[in-house]
Amino acid sequence: MKRIIIGAVLLLTTAVTAFSQTRSITVSGRVMEDDTKQPAMQATVQLLSLPDSAQAAGVASSNQGYFKLPKVKPGKYTLRISYIGYKSKFIPMILTAAVPEKNIGTVTLESDAVMLAEAVVVAEAPQVQVVEDTVAFNSSAYRTPEGAMLEELVKKLPGAEIDEDGNVKINGKDVKKIMVNGKEFFGGDVKTGLKNLPVDMIEKLKTYDKQSDLARVTGIDDGEEETVLDLTVKKGMNKGIFGNVDLSGGTEDRYMGRAMMNYFNDNTQVTFIAGANNVNDQGFSGGGGGPRWRRNNGLTASKNIGLTFATETEKLELGGSVRYNYKGNAAYSDGYTENFLSSGASSSFNNSRSLNKSSNQDVNADFRLEWKPDTLTNIIFRPNFSYSKTWSASNSMSGTFNSDPYAVIANPNDYLDITQLSKLDLSSETFDGETNDPLQDIRVNTSNNLSSSDGNSLSANATLQINRRLSSNGRNITFRGTAGYSDSESDQYSASNTRYFQAGEDGTVKPEDIIRRYMTTPTDGYNYSLELTYSEPLWKATFLQFRYRFSYSNSKSDKKTFNLGNDWNMGDMLPSDYEDGYDAEQSKYAEYETYTHRFSPSLLFNREKYRLSVGADFEPQNTSLSYEKGSYVTDTTRSVFNVAPSVDFRYRFSKVSQLRITYRGRSSQPSMENLLDITDDSNPLNITKGNPGLKPSFNHNFRMFYNTYDPDRQRGIFTHANFQMTQNSISSMRTYNEQTGGWVTKPENINGNWSAMGMFGINSALKNKKFNIGSFSNVSYNNNVGYLSVGEVSQKNTTTNLSLQERLTGTYRNDWFEFGLNGSFAYSIEKDKLTPTNNQEPYNFSYGATTTMTAPWNMTLSTNIANQSRRGYLDSSMNRDELIWNAQLSQTFLKGAATISFEMYDILKQQSNISRSLTASGRSVYTYNGVNSYCMLHFIYRLNIFGGKNARRDRGPGMGFGPGPGHGPGGFGGGRPRF
Repeated sequence: MKRIIIGAVLLLTTAVTAFSQTRSITVSGRVMEDDTKQPAMQATVQLLSLPDSAQAAGVASSNQGYFKLPKVKPGKYTLRISYIGYKSKFIPMILTAAVPEKNIGTVTLESDAVMLAEAVVVAEAPQVQVVEDTVAFNSSAYRTPEGAMLEELVKKLPGAEIDEDGNVKINGKDVKKIMVNGKEFFGGDVKTGLKNLPVDMIEKLKTYDKQSDLARVTGIDDGEEETVLDLTVKKGMNKGIFGNVDLSGGTEDRYMGRAMMNYFNDNTQVTFIAGANNVNDQGFSGGGGGPRWRRNNGLTASKNIGLTFATETEKLELGGSVRYNYKGNAAYSDGYTENFLSSGASSSFNNSRSLNKSSNQDVNADFRLEWKPDTLTNIIFRPNFSYSKTWSASNSMSGTFNSDPYAVIANPNDYLDITQLSKLDLSSETFDGETNDPLQDIRVNTSNNLSSSDGNSLSANATLQINRRLSSNGRNITFRGTAGYSDSESDQYSASNTRYFQAGEDGTVKPEDIIRRYMTTPTDGYNYSLELTYSEPLWKATFLQFRYRFSYSNSKSDKKTFNLGNDWNMGDMLPSDYEDGYDAEQSKYAEYETYTHRFSPSLLFNREKYRLSVGADFEPQNTSLSYEKGSYVTDTTRSVFNVAPSVDFRYRFSKVSQLRITYRGRSSQPSMENLLDITDDSNPLNITKGNPGLKPSFNHNFRMFYNTYDPDRQRGIFTHANFQMTQNSISSMRTYNEQTGGWVTKPENINGNWSAMGMFGINSALKNKKFNIGSFSNVSYNNNVGYLSVGEVSQKNTTTNLSLQERLTGTYRNDWFEFGLNGSFAYSIEKDKLTPTNNQEPYNFSYGATTTMTAPWNMTLSTNIANQSRRGYLDSSMNRDELIWNAQLSQTFLKGAATISFEMYDILKQQSNISRSLTASGRSVYTYNGVNSYCMLHFIYRLNIFGGKNARRDRGPGMGFGPGPGHGPGGFGGGRPRF
């Protein structure tokens, strides 16, 4: 018996010893850059065993600097962390089975000035680097003219697009926020960042899908991510006070002035901005590319002032901003719309000419607090506030024709003034010097309208999120609450005359419609939601998440309409007895009350090579509507059940190559008012009706993204595909009245709306790293379906658009010279099923060159020229060539503190302002006013107070917040070419 006991003890001891030597200990932590306070992305982390220093485990840090080593045996080790441009750090440690999860906290790496200096001499910065789902662009690899803003740099990035409204897409994804050193800049507002961040303070731009606050703190992907552009500030500019002042004036009464001041100190950032201009700050085009046929929609003047800050300690992060914006616009438009009619009928043509003036003032404030009272708890609070005042006035003339008026006369828009037409009997009297109306045989109606409006709105919202980790293996619980309030009021005045020219079946012509109205519309609403999320680990790296959300919203709108009588004219005071003209049939009261429950189970598999998330939202919703319009009074309730499945799959081939596939499905309901059997005839030429028979629609969205990067060749490759289809899409059935030229619009369900898109991009340095080439290819197909009808005849129409695009770039650069060639080609096949005579195959092509030269005495010359051409359009005015040439000459002095810059835009005066669109119901072409050709003289002064000793040196002579290689027109002066 004694031998048995001794043997058992020896066996147990051996087992325990053997067990203690198994791989059971993990080491984790985070790596940060000491000077920038930014995460060290893809730093090399190695665990070396002692005494032979053999590698026991190794990983690369994540995009946020985190790392977790594979499990190792207990023993003595040295942790080695290395990162290009920083001194390696060695941390000795003893690992024991008593601490199976060793977290070393945050490790900061010290900058290696010698290595950085050598890197500048021997290396050419790669244009693009790809690591997992992050695409990084080196600012120094894209030379921009003196004083350029972020917008100018983004235009040069492979796969980047900026539309006329300042919205940014990179690799087909909409950029939702701009961040600086990982912190939101003015609440992440994209347009503010594009216009106010100088290129020369930026070292690197990173674009990636940022997780929601919930996913970030729980570690479980909830699919609510947004694409962000995160800017890294240059080393040496992260401590101190620096800023810029830029003043400029030019020909055509152009002006621009702005100032920016920054205070950066370790984890604290404060930025002040102010500016005013009437050039719309479009930025210097920077070369060919395009073709980017942009719409310069009028003349715009803007003013802004704002302050933003961000700071953090070990447990607390604070950030927020407040800003004031003013925008005034004066837009003159002239053009036509061709409305397709059902098969066998000719098109209807609507020509118009208008002048619109508007102004908008708004104040926005936001705040963000993130508190970590202990290692297990995270609290986030986000309130925001906004207030705005708007004003607008419009003077428009339009006319409807039953055939193309341009086939009759070259300038049909000169014959839209109803005050002239009202004097004629269309046979003998004089019209603008002619004996009769040249368009009398095809004219259906003519309408002249004057209108004005002013209003104000206020809104306040807040979000509170509290998360508690219940274990180290992923179990956690989160509470989230939101609340919001809004209040607005608008006053509208309208004076319109509409004259008709076609006789009906009874041989009579409809009498002229004369409308003089005043409308006031107060609205208010509030909402709140409560949400609880629980995450449960099922087994290794597999999680089940449950989410429940309750939300409530209430909104009221009370539109009152008063007829002012035919003697009232625009600009007159309201009559003292205007309330006697109350029009109940044109007034409307609506109150919505909505209760929503959302259940969202999801399953997450998180493995070393792949991540798979599968889930769905199940949403029962109850909505009640109290509605009153004239004699129509109703109280109705609707209960629906929405479903939204989702799948997200990511496979990582390596740390620089990954494939991602996502699917999102979502059902949506028609608005309650669309379901009411009511008619709104407040505009006699555009009457709308409800449809009680509408069904809910369901949208399918499928995306695929693949990217890879070869650091040795500095070659980045990415491809993106997207497919979208909507079942029971809610479309508009438009019925044309041949007598009045007006339309009756009614919502109807329709199937067949879908689109597909694919793109492929490659950017690579050649063997000699001074040369770089890039290619960006895009193919898209849109299938648009709608109803066309004349009288009682209704037909389903399909328009398709196949678009093929290719853009090529080539660049050579050295220390003082950069030269680039670029070109693009876009070919479209546009087909209309019911009216094949409208089919066309237009194509655009562009080719150009850009160069930047810097002389030893700090003088810089930048110029670009591009020829943009259009062909194949049915409208011959669209088929044209435009040779666009811009140039800038700048001289920096006072040891890099000051710059004088002279800029010229559209030197050859060939840029046009044309907007064109195609839908299932028609096509339109409009021209707008704008000042495209002008010159500006800039003076830029840079401040650097108490900054680090390297701050001025890092900014260099070409730094600045300046004119942007051209704050091109666009605004009060239309817009500059972007190609």
